Amino acid sequence: MGTTTIFCQSDEFCKEFEPRWEQHLLQSSLKWRRRQGALCLSEIMTIMVGFHLSGYRTFKHYYLNYVLRYQRGYFPGLVSYNRFVELLQGSLVPLCCFLTSRFGQCSGISFIDSTKISVCHNRRIGSH
Repeated sequence: MGTTTIFCQSDEFCKEFEPRWEQHLLQSSLKWRRRQGALCLSEIMTIMVGFHLSGYRTFKHYYLNYVLRYQRGYFPGLVSYNRFVELLQGSLVPLCCFLTSRFGQCSGISFIDSTKISVCHNRRIGSH
């Protein structure tokens, strides 16, 4: 699945989700500035889904070594890694709802492979 496909799906989801989500949020007496950030919510979600589809083990390596180097054309307003991690907290609920909406239908038949995996050393049992 390509970056453009993931972005289009998440952007369509965000167009429907964000107005409904803001209706359910509690109102505060404090005035909040609602400035548009460098990255929109659908771009943040696209990067997160791309990480889970990639082979990287840590998000930091994925963001620094792949997104910042090779994905600048897709995300012109990229921010630093530290700022992106700060932006993640506001995208957790929409991301979970997006992933839940993308579940497939169960056919009723599930296969579970219960064969043993041979371990070369007892210290590596947890990683297999």
